[in-house]
Amino acid sequence: MQKLPGWMKWCLHSPKKTLFLFLIMCVAASIGASNLYFRGDYKVFFEPDNPQRQAFEDMQNIFNKSENVSFLVVPRQGKIYQSDTFKLIRELTEESWQLPLSTRVESISNYQHTYSQDDDLVVTDLINEGQYGQKHIRWVRNVVEDTPEVNGRLVSDNRDMAVINATIQLPDGDQTKEVIEIADYARQLEQKYESAYPNHDIYLTGMVIMNDAFAVAAQDDAQTLIPLMFVVITVMIALLTRSVVAALGTLAVVGSCIAMTMGLAGWAGLFLSTATVNVPTMVMTLAVADCIHVIVSYRQFARHGMAKHEALAESLKVNTKPVVITSVTTAIGFLMLNFSAVPILADLGNMTAVGVMLACLFSLTVLPAIINALPSRIPQRTNEKTNRFASAGDWITERHRKILPLSILVVVITCAFSANNVLNDVAVKYFGHQSTFRQAVNVQEDKMGGMSNIDFVIYTDKDYGVTDPAVLGKAEALSDWLKKQPEVNHVTSFTDTMKRLNMNMNGDDPDAFALPETQEMASQYLLLYEMSLPYGLDINNQIDINKSSMRVIAVLDNLGSNEFTAFEQRANAWFAQQAPELRLEAASPPLMFAHIGSRNMQSMVWGTILALVLISGLIFIALKSWKLGLVSLLTNLIPAGIGFGVWGMLSGEINMALSVVLSMTMGIIVDDTVHFLTKYKLDREQGKQAVEAIRYTFATVGQALVTTTLVLAAGFGILMLSSFRLNSDMGTLTVIIIIAALLVDLLFLPAFLMWLGKNRTQSRGTHEA
Repeated sequence: MQKLPGWMKWCLHSPKKTLFLFLIMCVAASIGASNLYFRGDYKVFFEPDNPQRQAFEDMQNIFNKSENVSFLVVPRQGKIYQSDTFKLIRELTEESWQLPLSTRVESISNYQHTYSQDDDLVVTDLINEGQYGQKHIRWVRNVVEDTPEVNGRLVSDNRDMAVINATIQLPDGDQTKEVIEIADYARQLEQKYESAYPNHDIYLTGMVIMNDAFAVAAQDDAQTLIPLMFVVITVMIALLTRSVVAALGTLAVVGSCIAMTMGLAGWAGLFLSTATVNVPTMVMTLAVADCIHVIVSYRQFARHGMAKHEALAESLKVNTKPVVITSVTTAIGFLMLNFSAVPILADLGNMTAVGVMLACLFSLTVLPAIINALPSRIPQRTNEKTNRFASAGDWITERHRKILPLSILVVVITCAFSANNVLNDVAVKYFGHQSTFRQAVNVQEDKMGGMSNIDFVIYTDKDYGVTDPAVLGKAEALSDWLKKQPEVNHVTSFTDTMKRLNMNMNGDDPDAFALPETQEMASQYLLLYEMSLPYGLDINNQIDINKSSMRVIAVLDNLGSNEFTAFEQRANAWFAQQAPELRLEAASPPLMFAHIGSRNMQSMVWGTILALVLISGLIFIALKSWKLGLVSLLTNLIPAGIGFGVWGMLSGEINMALSVVLSMTMGIIVDDTVHFLTKYKLDREQGKQAVEAIRYTFATVGQALVTTTLVLAAGFGILMLSSFRLNSDMGTLTVIIIIAALLVDLLFLPAFLMWLGKNRTQSRGTHEA
């Protein structure tokens, strides 16, 4: 059996000095946690050089910002065309200008309706103060139904919901403070007007509210999941070890690993996000798994008559190699998240990898020192659980001829269902149904067909190019094509405004509702219209200052990422064929999320391949057996296949979080395999037959494997309680894979080893004969 390194012996012999140095390290590292800050905006999911993000920010720089807060006004009875609803819309529209950083507010109240009067162009609000009578309501209704810029955008097609949309000018960089301030003010307005108008429901949507929902989801997880995790871990340690000293030592290791991990992240200049807020949960789970191995072995040796110091030394001799291997491979798995196209997932991987290695170090040094320094007594008695695990090993070896083909059949059938999985990222559906933002999204989806948008920009690269009749004609053709697509609910285009102005300048003749025939005429109409618009309601949200580019906004159903990107490609291909002389670009936050899922999946494939190579190499070197190394590689891949197969049965939708689970769990599931094969190889090297080695392995490591699996499953199972789907889905799939890994290692692996052992024995006998 291997000897303990000198530094590990020193920690065991000098527990007080060890704990003193440990305390100094904790304090020095943990101070950095004060540098941490939280970012909840959606841009943390994208690298600064992400092409879709760059396209969106370029568009933001050319046109008005499109971050927004939308109030959805829904009468509980009837339609919006009633006096109190009109009054509510007008008052809320006026007060929405007070939202912090708001630059524009649009609703049917202040929509700039144009009409002709005595050869003059009149521009007026649709609803002014006191205009709540039935006659005016009927007039507004007729105007709305004849105005495509309003109908379906500011009023639902069924006339049962009105939208008040406030455009927000958020600063560059970290926007968390401003987002929270704006969302809080918007919620105050929501509550105020719901109280004043009890017959109406008001919902909040928009990109600013989605940003705030990300922050709220992370805050909820931090306030509920982490404390719950501590409770679960404490209870599990107490039940599984039946030792107060072991529980205190484990909690000390866990707490210090979390504190130092977050502190080092602060020193490194990282920030917290909806992903990295779960680092404490993951580090806690993995640290407990390391500690359990050391504690279970220590108690087993102590029950067989060894003194405390001797039992601890033996436990470290048995567990140092597998704990180091599993920690390094787990860290490699998490480090592979650096291949992710999502920056905060890379931060999650780096922070957790650091925590894993700290847990490895402290479980092999600080934990034994704490146990050695504190008084504890373990009764010397036969471990009934160990006997039960040994009996389980006997049961499996006796039936391995049935277990092996049956387990292979189950694996093949289950893995086949993984083909049901498809990439599908819908950012607005990351949130649970209890989220007020998700509830608002559902209402908007039900009444208007969704809130996902794609902004298409037509670039002419010429000043006043958008007034060219040929360009206007191409833009109108694009708008018409978009309106005919089944996914599209509404299209906002500057061409509708130009057609309405042409009709107004021709005495409101309906036959003149067409594009101007000359560029000079279009330019004059545009100039006259711009001069008539009030402050804050200009048309810079549709055309740029130089009049060289035009934005066409399509509002779509809340599609999955594949459908969304396919629609974008279809639109680009159609326009390139119709107007090759013009340049079309598409951008929007929903489009950014649609692309990031696909890019993330592709990048994580390479990360997973590299992780497999590194982990396999480490296992080959550690076990010094290419045959056992291949067996380990097989048993590490099967649980992932089972996990994604089960997910294909349950859901079949893969989001950006699930695309990284394979790399993340690759190192975690190595834990069971390495501990099993290490003990098996140790007994085989002493001349034992496969059946005896498997029985010994079950007796020595069976309890630890089950215990660590329960701890890991409980830890990641806590994430399943998250209302944020990226976290809950990640937790669910990880738990499935962890449980699958235990079943594979306790059923398939021993049966497979029995088959290998018998084949080797038979071949050796044939050779001797």
